[in-house]
Amino acid sequence: MKTLASYVQGRWHIGSGASATLYNPTTEEPLASASSGGIDFRAVLEHARSVGGPALRAMTFGQRAEMLDRLSKAIHAHRDELIEISIQNAGTTRGDAKFDIDGAIGTLAAYARTGAELGAKSFLYDGPGVQLGRTARFWGEHVLVPRLGAAVHVNAFNFPAWNMMEKAACALLAGAPVIEKPGTPTALLAWRIAELVVASGAVPEGGYQFIAGSVGDLLDHMTSQDSLAFTGSSHTAAKLRGHGQLVKHNVRVNLEADSLNAAVLAPDVEAGSDTFNLFVANVALDMAQKTGQKCTAVRRVLVPRERVDELAAEIQAALAAYKVGDPADATTRMGPLASADQLRDVRAGIERLAKSARSVCGGAAPIRDKGYFVAPTLFVAPDARTSVVHTDEVFGPVATILPYAGSAREAVELVGLGGGSLVTSVYSNDVAFLETAALGIGAWSGRVWLGSDKMAEQALAPGMVLPQMIHGGPGRAGGGEELGALRGLAFYLQRVALQGFKGVIAPESFALANSAQTRQGAGAP
Repeated sequence: MKTLASYVQGRWHIGSGASATLYNPTTEEPLASASSGGIDFRAVLEHARSVGGPALRAMTFGQRAEMLDRLSKAIHAHRDELIEISIQNAGTTRGDAKFDIDGAIGTLAAYARTGAELGAKSFLYDGPGVQLGRTARFWGEHVLVPRLGAAVHVNAFNFPAWNMMEKAACALLAGAPVIEKPGTPTALLAWRIAELVVASGAVPEGGYQFIAGSVGDLLDHMTSQDSLAFTGSSHTAAKLRGHGQLVKHNVRVNLEADSLNAAVLAPDVEAGSDTFNLFVANVALDMAQKTGQKCTAVRRVLVPRERVDELAAEIQAALAAYKVGDPADATTRMGPLASADQLRDVRAGIERLAKSARSVCGGAAPIRDKGYFVAPTLFVAPDARTSVVHTDEVFGPVATILPYAGSAREAVELVGLGGGSLVTSVYSNDVAFLETAALGIGAWSGRVWLGSDKMAEQALAPGMVLPQMIHGGPGRAGGGEELGALRGLAFYLQRVALQGFKGVIAPESFALANSAQTRQGAGAP
């Protein structure tokens, strides 16, 4: 059994005291242990601030882009090994393992390209300048400059590779040193990636640190220049938001929490059409991919009332093609849940839904003697406003069909009952329906995905998070925002209003002077 070490203050640290055990969710055999006991978390933060931060800020965006490119290639070189680790520790099928690991590799590569386009710059202009005086001589510009603290990343168990690297890519490109804490049940994959990051030598000393196990009292030592980005449950997110030290020092906090994502089928979509087939395929994929353990997975399926039975049968048939079993078997399309805790929570959630909705397939009953397995489970609610469906996220292969009358405005209202989500998908060839739904749902969802015949052949599934677009959502989804190309850097940068002589602060002068200084090694502001 492996012992996962933390990488802090330039060395690997084996934790002392009590440790957490990581299991193979298919066989329930122990794989590794993790403990952060004995780490001085105040010193970890100070190492990031005093060593890693200055080294990263001394680099241009272009130089940091080269760093991200090296990381992407270092991880890609061990892709097959990482896939096997994911199968063993996360219970993913080979396809689902690739989804996670390639997401990490691709996001690093995408941000490397973004940074390369910025070149020798070390700060960013934010929008157009503005005349402040009676002539343009007195001028104003908004700029984004690096902050001086550390970026603490508390990541979720469901995407140990992608979740860690999407946060790290934005922070490192912005010049912020990172401290990465993975979700413990699947930390074996994150730990191996941490080994690759350190071995690559791409990140300056202090720019990347990794904690295997608990974060201890780390948050108690964060101050105003630091930032915290979290992905996980809304319960933990609420505790973090109210943490006394974070509140006292106005530490920047970005949260991605629970999300009751919805898929909406408009009444104009005909059976057998490209849009219809896309809807059925995407709902089934969202339910089964990563065993439903995706923050972007669909939980609520809005279907015109008169078509509920038709769609229930179609989705059930699509789910039947997802063979559940040992993820190491090439014919398996859905593996186990990630942990015993997940299995307990998902079974309990299925039982709660079963009290208010009709079961179409699946259920809470065990389906194998060993492992944390559950069947894809589809419900039909008797009423679209059934409260439990809009308040209780079951983080597994579970979704509920909600019958509605078919108007776009009603769909907007029903989506809003979930209190905020990461993504809502709407399927229609009716432009008016799409416009009404998209603009209305936009207040409740970080991303609105519009499916139609014209894009069906080229579209990526709504559950796919792309580095070019923002990832996050309002309300119960956490209220945070990540990625979105350059938008993802803003969380780690400080927006400053510059006021003065246009000849000094306008981009055609100030930016060029700054670039020249950077090329001469003067570093970032």
